[in-house]
Amino acid sequence: MAEPSERSGDRRTGMLVGIVIFVLTAAGVITTLLARDRWWLPPVASLHGLDTDRMFYTTLVITGALFVLVHVLLGLFVWRSSVSGEERAYFLQDHRPLELTYTIIPAIGLAVMVTLSGIVWTRIHRPAPADALVVEVRGEQFAWMARYPGPDGAFGRIDPKRIGRDNPMGLDPADQAAADDITVREIHLVVNRPVRVRLRARDVLHSFFVAAFRVKQDAVPGMTVEISFTPTREGDYELACAELCGVGHYIMRGKVKVESQQAFDAWLAQQKPALKSQ
Repeated sequence: MAEPSERSGDRRTGMLVGIVIFVLTAAGVITTLLARDRWWLPPVASLHGLDTDRMFYTTLVITGALFVLVHVLLGLFVWRSSVSGEERAYFLQDHRPLELTYTIIPAIGLAVMVTLSGIVWTRIHRPAPADALVVEVRGEQFAWMARYPGPDGAFGRIDPKRIGRDNPMGLDPADQAAADDITVREIHLVVNRPVRVRLRARDVLHSFFVAAFRVKQDAVPGMTVEISFTPTREGDYELACAELCGVGHYIMRGKVKVESQQAFDAWLAQQKPALKSQ
Protein backbone atom coordinates (compact mmCIF):
# COMPACT_ATOMS: atom_id res chain seq x y z
CA MET A 1 0.00 0.00 0.00
CA ALA A 2 1.27 3.42 -0.95
CA GLU A 3 2.40 5.81 1.76
CA PRO A 4 0.26 8.92 2.49
CA SER A 5 2.99 11.14 0.99
CA GLU A 6 2.97 9.08 -2.21
CA ARG A 7 -0.83 9.26 -2.46
CA SER A 8 -0.67 13.00 -1.92
CA GLY A 9 1.92 13.31 -4.69
CA ASP A 10 -0.23 11.24 -7.05
CA ARG A 11 -3.21 13.47 -6.31
CA ARG A 12 -1.24 16.62 -7.04
CA THR A 13 0.04 15.08 -10.29
CA GLY A 14 -3.48 14.06 -11.32
CA MET A 15 -4.87 17.50 -10.56
CA LEU A 16 -2.01 19.10 -12.50
CA VAL A 17 -2.65 16.84 -15.50
CA GLY A 18 -6.36 17.72 -15.40
CA ILE A 19 -5.56 21.44 -15.29
CA VAL A 20 -3.14 21.07 -18.23
CA ILE A 21 -5.84 19.31 -20.28
CA PHE A 22 -8.34 22.09 -19.53
CA VAL A 23 -5.82 24.83 -20.36
CA LEU A 24 -4.69 23.24 -23.63
CA THR A 25 -8.28 22.65 -24.73
CA ALA A 26 -9.23 26.25 -23.98
CA ALA A 27 -6.09 27.50 -25.75
CA GLY A 28 -7.00 25.47 -28.84
CA VAL A 29 -10.49 26.94 -28.96
CA ILE A 30 -9.25 30.51 -28.42
CA THR A 31 -6.49 30.13 -31.04
CA THR A 32 -8.99 28.83 -33.59
CA LEU A 33 -11.34 31.77 -32.99
CA LEU A 34 -8.48 34.27 -33.25
CA ALA A 35 -7.17 32.61 -36.41
CA ARG A 36 -10.59 32.90 -38.05
CA ASP A 37 -10.53 36.66 -37.58
CA ARG A 38 -6.85 37.28 -38.29
CA TRP A 39 -5.16 34.76 -40.59
CA TRP A 40 -7.90 32.47 -41.84
CA LEU A 41 -9.10 31.78 -45.39
CA PRO A 42 -9.00 34.70 -47.85
CA PRO A 43 -12.39 36.16 -48.85
CA VAL A 44 -14.13 33.77 -51.22
CA ALA A 45 -14.29 34.95 -54.82
CA SER A 46 -16.02 32.11 -56.67
CA LEU A 47 -19.51 30.69 -56.79
CA HIS A 48 -18.66 27.16 -55.71
CA GLY A 49 -16.33 28.55 -53.04
CA LEU A 50 -19.40 29.35 -50.94
CA ASP A 51 -20.37 25.67 -50.86
CA THR A 52 -16.77 24.69 -50.15
CA ASP A 53 -16.53 27.07 -47.20
CA ARG A 54 -19.90 25.97 -45.86
CA MET A 55 -18.77 22.34 -45.93
CA PHE A 56 -15.44 23.26 -44.33
CA TYR A 57 -17.04 25.14 -41.44
CA THR A 58 -19.67 22.43 -40.90
CA THR A 59 -16.94 19.80 -40.63
CA LEU A 60 -14.86 22.04 -38.37
CA VAL A 61 -17.77 22.71 -36.00
CA ILE A 62 -18.76 19.04 -35.71
CA THR A 63 -15.24 17.69 -35.24
CA GLY A 64 -14.26 20.64 -33.03
CA ALA A 65 -17.25 20.14 -30.72
CA LEU A 66 -16.43 16.45 -30.36
CA PHE A 67 -12.78 17.27 -29.72
CA VAL A 68 -13.65 19.72 -26.95
CA LEU A 69 -16.23 17.38 -25.40
CA VAL A 70 -13.85 14.43 -25.28
CA HIS A 71 -11.01 16.43 -23.75
CA VAL A 72 -13.23 18.17 -21.20
CA LEU A 73 -14.51 14.76 -20.07
CA LEU A 74 -10.95 13.45 -19.98
CA GLY A 75 -9.86 16.37 -17.82
CA LEU A 76 -12.84 15.90 -15.50
CA PHE A 77 -12.16 12.20 -15.07
CA VAL A 78 -8.49 12.82 -14.31
CA TRP A 79 -9.41 15.59 -11.86
CA ARG A 80 -12.09 13.47 -10.15
CA SER A 81 -9.72 10.53 -9.77
CA SER A 82 -7.05 12.74 -8.25
CA VAL A 83 -9.52 14.24 -5.74
CA SER A 84 -11.24 11.00 -4.68
CA GLY A 85 -7.94 9.22 -4.25
CA GLU A 86 -8.81 5.55 -3.71
CA GLU A 87 -11.75 5.27 -6.12
CA ARG A 88 -11.20 2.56 -8.71
CA ALA A 89 -12.18 2.82 -12.36
CA TYR A 90 -15.55 1.32 -13.27
CA PHE A 91 -15.06 -1.56 -15.70
CA LEU A 92 -17.73 -3.02 -18.01
CA GLN A 93 -17.03 -6.40 -19.50
CA ASP A 94 -19.89 -6.13 -22.00
CA HIS A 95 -22.53 -3.45 -22.45
CA ARG A 96 -24.31 -3.80 -25.80
CA PRO A 97 -26.57 -0.69 -25.59
CA LEU A 98 -23.53 1.46 -24.83
CA GLU A 99 -21.50 -0.11 -27.63
CA LEU A 100 -24.33 0.39 -30.10
CA THR A 101 -24.74 3.99 -28.98
CA TYR A 102 -21.13 5.03 -29.52
CA THR A 103 -21.04 3.14 -32.82
CA ILE A 104 -24.33 4.16 -34.43
CA ILE A 105 -24.26 7.85 -33.52
CA PRO A 106 -20.78 8.50 -35.05
CA ALA A 107 -21.76 6.39 -38.07
CA ILE A 108 -24.84 8.55 -38.66
CA GLY A 109 -22.78 11.71 -38.29
CA LEU A 110 -20.15 10.49 -40.74
CA ALA A 111 -22.85 9.39 -43.21
CA VAL A 112 -24.40 12.86 -43.12
CA MET A 113 -21.02 14.55 -43.62
CA VAL A 114 -20.09 12.23 -46.49
CA THR A 115 -23.44 12.85 -48.16
CA LEU A 116 -23.10 16.62 -47.85
CA SER A 117 -19.53 16.56 -49.14
CA GLY A 118 -20.62 14.37 -52.06
CA ILE A 119 -23.25 16.94 -53.02
CA VAL A 120 -20.66 19.73 -52.90
CA TRP A 121 -18.19 17.63 -54.91
CA THR A 122 -20.83 17.03 -57.58
CA ARG A 123 -21.62 20.74 -57.84
CA ILE A 124 -17.95 21.64 -58.17
CA HIS A 125 -17.21 19.03 -60.85
CA ARG A 126 -20.35 19.41 -62.95
CA PRO A 127 -19.66 20.22 -66.63
CA ALA A 128 -19.28 23.88 -67.48
CA PRO A 129 -22.10 25.51 -69.48
CA ALA A 130 -21.74 25.88 -73.23
CA ASP A 131 -21.11 29.65 -73.01
CA ALA A 132 -18.23 29.27 -70.54
CA LEU A 133 -14.97 31.08 -71.23
CA VAL A 134 -12.33 28.54 -72.22
CA VAL A 135 -8.68 29.11 -71.37
CA GLU A 136 -5.75 26.73 -71.39
CA VAL A 137 -3.18 27.06 -68.61
CA ARG A 138 0.21 25.34 -68.73
CA GLY A 139 2.62 24.95 -65.86
CA GLU A 140 6.35 24.70 -66.38
CA GLN A 141 9.47 25.10 -64.29
CA PHE A 142 8.88 27.72 -62.96
CA ALA A 143 6.09 29.81 -64.49
CA TRP A 144 2.53 29.74 -65.77
CA MET A 145 1.37 30.41 -69.32
CA ALA A 146 -2.16 30.84 -70.64
CA ARG A 147 -3.60 30.35 -74.11
CA TYR A 148 -6.84 31.75 -75.51
CA PRO A 149 -8.47 30.74 -78.77
CA GLY A 150 -8.64 33.39 -81.44
CA PRO A 151 -11.71 34.56 -83.37
CA ASP A 152 -12.26 31.03 -84.68
CA GLY A 153 -12.98 29.87 -81.11
CA ALA A 154 -10.79 26.78 -81.49
CA PHE A 155 -7.41 25.87 -80.04
CA GLY A 156 -4.70 24.92 -82.47
CA ARG A 157 -2.55 21.84 -82.31
CA ILE A 158 0.51 21.80 -80.04
CA ASP A 159 3.77 20.07 -80.95
CA PRO A 160 6.14 19.74 -77.95
CA LYS A 161 9.11 19.56 -80.37
CA ARG A 162 8.40 23.14 -81.42
CA ILE A 163 8.61 24.61 -77.92
CA GLY A 164 11.26 27.30 -77.83
CA ARG A 165 11.96 30.93 -76.99
CA ASP A 166 9.95 32.21 -79.97
CA ASN A 167 7.20 29.62 -79.56
CA PRO A 168 6.92 28.88 -75.81
CA MET A 169 3.59 27.09 -76.14
CA GLY A 170 4.76 24.92 -79.04
CA LEU A 171 2.03 25.92 -81.49
CA ASP A 172 2.07 24.02 -84.77
CA PRO A 173 2.13 26.51 -87.69
CA ALA A 174 0.81 23.81 -89.99
CA ASP A 175 -2.51 23.82 -88.13
CA GLN A 176 -4.81 26.58 -89.37
CA ALA A 177 -6.58 26.77 -85.98
CA ALA A 178 -3.28 27.69 -84.29
CA ALA A 179 -2.75 30.80 -86.43
CA ASP A 180 -4.86 33.06 -84.20
CA ASP A 181 -4.18 31.50 -80.79
CA ILE A 182 -3.10 34.00 -78.13
CA THR A 183 -0.52 33.14 -75.47
CA VAL A 184 0.07 35.32 -72.40
CA ARG A 185 1.67 35.11 -68.97
CA GLU A 186 -1.23 36.78 -67.14
CA ILE A 187 -4.61 35.05 -66.92
CA HIS A 188 -7.70 37.19 -67.48
CA LEU A 189 -11.20 36.02 -66.54
CA VAL A 190 -14.67 37.55 -66.66
CA VAL A 191 -16.58 38.20 -63.45
CA ASN A 192 -19.76 36.13 -63.01
CA ARG A 193 -19.01 34.17 -66.17
CA PRO A 194 -18.24 30.44 -65.89
CA VAL A 195 -14.74 29.52 -66.99
CA ARG A 196 -13.42 26.18 -68.17
CA VAL A 197 -9.71 25.81 -67.53
CA ARG A 198 -7.74 23.22 -69.49
CA LEU A 199 -4.67 22.37 -67.41
CA ARG A 200 -1.44 21.05 -68.90
CA ALA A 201 2.13 20.59 -67.67
CA ARG A 202 5.27 20.85 -69.76
CA ASP A 203 7.79 19.02 -67.62
CA VAL A 204 6.84 17.78 -64.14
CA LEU A 205 3.76 17.65 -61.94
CA HIS A 206 2.40 21.09 -61.04
CA SER A 207 -0.76 22.18 -59.19
CA PHE A 208 -3.06 25.04 -60.17
CA PHE A 209 -4.07 26.75 -56.91
CA VAL A 210 -6.02 29.98 -56.47
CA ALA A 211 -6.97 30.22 -52.80
CA ALA A 212 -9.64 32.88 -53.30
CA PHE A 213 -11.44 30.65 -55.80
CA ARG A 214 -11.08 27.56 -53.59
CA VAL A 215 -9.60 25.83 -56.64
CA LYS A 216 -6.73 23.36 -56.56
CA GLN A 217 -6.03 20.86 -59.32
CA ASP A 218 -2.90 19.01 -60.41
CA ALA A 219 -1.50 19.57 -63.90
CA VAL A 220 -0.02 16.32 -65.20
CA PRO A 221 2.49 16.02 -68.08
CA GLY A 222 0.96 14.32 -71.10
CA MET A 223 -2.62 14.96 -69.93
CA THR A 224 -5.21 17.71 -70.23
CA VAL A 225 -7.19 18.06 -66.99
CA GLU A 226 -10.25 20.30 -67.00
CA ILE A 227 -11.75 22.25 -64.12
CA SER A 228 -14.52 24.82 -64.11
CA PHE A 229 -15.61 27.57 -61.74
CA THR A 230 -17.28 30.98 -61.76
CA PRO A 231 -15.37 33.99 -60.37
CA THR A 232 -17.66 36.39 -58.55
CA ARG A 233 -15.42 39.30 -57.53
CA GLU A 234 -13.31 41.57 -59.69
CA GLY A 235 -9.70 42.00 -58.69
CA ASP A 236 -6.21 40.55 -58.92
CA TYR A 237 -5.54 37.12 -57.42
CA GLU A 238 -2.42 35.06 -56.92
CA LEU A 239 -1.99 31.79 -58.78
CA ALA A 240 0.38 29.49 -56.92
CA CYS A 241 1.83 26.08 -57.65
CA ALA A 242 0.78 23.80 -54.80
CA GLU A 243 3.05 20.93 -55.83
CA LEU A 244 6.77 20.77 -55.04
CA CYS A 245 8.07 20.94 -58.61
CA GLY A 246 11.79 21.65 -58.21
CA VAL A 247 14.32 24.02 -56.72
CA GLY A 248 12.52 27.06 -58.12
CA HIS A 249 9.11 26.04 -56.83
CA TYR A 250 9.00 28.99 -54.43
CA ILE A 251 9.00 31.52 -57.29
CA MET A 252 6.31 29.78 -59.36
CA ARG A 253 3.46 32.19 -59.05
CA GLY A 254 1.19 33.92 -61.50
CA LYS A 255 -1.52 36.55 -61.67
CA VAL A 256 -5.22 36.04 -62.32
CA LYS A 257 -7.18 39.18 -63.15
CA VAL A 258 -10.98 39.09 -62.91
CA GLU A 259 -12.70 41.93 -64.74
CA SER A 260 -15.89 42.91 -66.53
CA GLN A 261 -16.78 41.47 -69.92
CA GLN A 262 -16.09 44.83 -71.57
CA ALA A 263 -12.64 45.13 -69.98
CA PHE A 264 -11.83 41.54 -70.93
CA ASP A 265 -12.88 42.06 -74.55
CA ALA A 266 -10.76 45.21 -74.75
CA TRP A 267 -7.74 43.43 -73.30
CA LEU A 268 -8.14 40.44 -75.61
CA ALA A 269 -8.44 42.70 -78.66
CA GLN A 270 -5.05 44.22 -77.83
CA GLN A 271 -3.32 40.84 -77.83
CA LYS A 272 -1.57 39.62 -80.98
CA PRO A 273 -1.68 35.99 -82.13
CA ALA A 274 1.38 34.17 -80.82
CA LEU A 275 2.61 32.95 -84.21
CA LYS A 276 2.22 36.37 -85.86
CA SER A 277 4.03 38.18 -83.05
CA GLN A 278 7.23 36.21 -83.52
